[in-house]
Amino acid sequence: MKPRWNTRGQITVVTVAFLSVCLELAAAAAAAGPDFAAAAALLARGIQARAFPGCTVAVGTDGKVLWSEAFGHLDYEHKVRVTRKTIYDLASVTKVAGTTSVYMRLVALGKLQISDPVCKHLPEFIELAPDEAERAKRRQVTVEHLLTHTGGLVAWKPLYRSVSSYPELLREILKFPLETEPGAKFRYSDLGMILLGEIASRAGGKPLPELERELVFSPLGMSDTLRNPSARLLPRIPPTENDPQTGKPVHGVVHDENARAAGGVTGHAGLFSTAEDLARLARELLRALDGRSRLFPKEVATDFLRVHPIVKDSQRALGWGLVRDADGKYTRAVGHAGFTGTWIWIDPDRKLYLVLLTNRVHPTRDNDSATKVRSEVTAAVAKSFDKWLAASRRD
Repeated sequence: MKPRWNTRGQITVVTVAFLSVCLELAAAAAAAGPDFAAAAALLARGIQARAFPGCTVAVGTDGKVLWSEAFGHLDYEHKVRVTRKTIYDLASVTKVAGTTSVYMRLVALGKLQISDPVCKHLPEFIELAPDEAERAKRRQVTVEHLLTHTGGLVAWKPLYRSVSSYPELLREILKFPLETEPGAKFRYSDLGMILLGEIASRAGGKPLPELERELVFSPLGMSDTLRNPSARLLPRIPPTENDPQTGKPVHGVVHDENARAAGGVTGHAGLFSTAEDLARLARELLRALDGRSRLFPKEVATDFLRVHPIVKDSQRALGWGLVRDADGKYTRAVGHAGFTGTWIWIDPDRKLYLVLLTNRVHPTRDNDSATKVRSEVTAAVAKSFDKWLAASRRD
């Protein structure tokens, strides 16, 4: 409809009505929330390109869920579709969803401090050192060092080849000498996170899985977040990698070999969860930064989600890593990825979170195309949210 003017140069009633309708439609669109069609298209293309057979995604703010959807299938047989209740192996997202969250609660409860020496809670860290020089170095390692991956520990070892229980795994880790001086270098270490799981257990007086459940998951209603899922949950769990020994997919047991050898109870891997459950945690962390959490005090949340510059140019918070934006610059956003194809991202400035869960290692780990999809989806979600926010402010 074209604007109509009367002889005095005034807009006619018809045009006024038309403009009013347009404004109402724009306001309704803004009220409905951001349009995440671009992110959805990226996920659909990722599935088509076999970056992963399926996925779940959840996006929201500290106050509400903006988008929760499922795409694709559990595997490439295409018999069972993914739903929002699909439970994925989180892999290293366990480090933040489980272990780091437990540490936030233990600090809040006064059970430990991040400045505590590791040996305060784990005397074997000193006792099993091979010599006095090593013992001297180990006395300097703190909980903060381990949470920022600056403790000098070995990154990874194939311990599953020689151990068959959690105590055996722990004892073997404690035998390895430090690779660097504490605080001298960033080195992402699964072994450090395994030690953190044990320290949390001793400080909290219960095994790590019990602390996760009692201190974090149950209070937040995360009923689908667990370790070692029962057989009844298998229909909801996508398979991960095909085991090269048996030729059968790993299904319902943790994909990480070291965690599997230790019974699925370690601090670095082992949790299974849904995108909607992780969204509950992300939302609570955003609320905590505003002092509105019933679990995490503001000062604790602020400390855990900020950069700890132990080493030069550090981009590590406690447990979490800082994330680059679409322009390649670091902001206050933090995130953590998991080897199986999982991702959680929290942006304190936007008060926005994203959870993306996939089984990209199915049927083989030799496929890293999910990393690009993850990055593109994160950027698309942020862009759509910013566009919607700008429109809402104009209205």
